[in-house]
Amino acid sequence: MDFKEITSQSRQAVSEILEGARLTKGSLFVVGCSSSEILGDQIGTATNLDSANAVFDGIVPVLKENGIFMAAQCCEHLNRALVVEREVMEKFGFEQVNAIPQPNHAGGAFATVCYQRFEDPVLVESINQKADAGIDIGGTMIGMHMHHVVVPMRISLRKIGAAPIICARHRPKYVGGQRAIYDEELM
Repeated sequence: MDFKEITSQSRQAVSEILEGARLTKGSLFVVGCSSSEILGDQIGTATNLDSANAVFDGIVPVLKENGIFMAAQCCEHLNRALVVEREVMEKFGFEQVNAIPQPNHAGGAFATVCYQRFEDPVLVESINQKADAGIDIGGTMIGMHMHHVVVPMRISLRKIGAAPIICARHRPKYVGGQRAIYDEELM
């Protein structure tokens, strides 16, 4: 597996999502990532810290450059809790829970890497459906963390490594009836 290519693909995917989703500084971006799927294995069967680090190296710099906050989803063994920076927890009013993600136990490789590499990581049980956009690498089911109206996004990439990706953003709900006029910039 070419981990430099994984980093490059991750960077490209997140850059395209940010452009298409028109996120603003301070937005929240959720990442679900199966390191196993990146390697071509079934989710949860071949946890790999190298592929998780490669994804981190591609995504985090792009988000930081744009002032976007990240939430990294853990696996189902931690009930899909999320790793965030303490600053994010405090800004959004999330509640900290007590667990430390581990590869091959509970949490998964990507959440473990984020917990190890964030400046001041904390685990929160929920981000209360506050994610403005996100990427699901390998079928990790990030939808529960998104705002209520989720719009799938197609970007130029279909996979990172061997893992299929699904990209999404939110849009405000449409309200009104037949005579309503909508802001095209929010669609």
